[in-house]
Amino acid sequence: MTDPLSPIFSALADPTRRAILGMLLEDDMAVTDVAEPFAMSLAAISKHLQVLADAGLISREKRGRVIWCKLEPDAMRTASVWMQGFGQFEPVDLDALERFLETELRDVAPAPPDQGTSEVD
Repeated sequence: MTDPLSPIFSALADPTRRAILGMLLEDDMAVTDVAEPFAMSLAAISKHLQVLADAGLISREKRGRVIWCKLEPDAMRTASVWMQGFGQFEPVDLDALERFLETELRDVAPAPPDQGTSEVD
């Protein structure tokens, strides 16, 4: 018996992956565009994208020489249905989820690199 929920919740446990999902709420994105706001290597972002893809939260498609990422909301619905089984959770309102993620992402957005400042002794 396969457990589809563990990879989903494991993927959602990381703030970088949650930020990526928030970005993909807007539209499909090229991998390089996904990586742009993060202070990490393209290889590190690719690993995060692999975890999200393995969980079914995103899909990737090669268009020409560019790999595009797309949000796959069905996996999130699977987790939502599971949580609703406890009777304490309201159905997931995807618009409210988007607003929540936008608020959270503002709080965890990577700081821009420090440019033009230097210490003077």
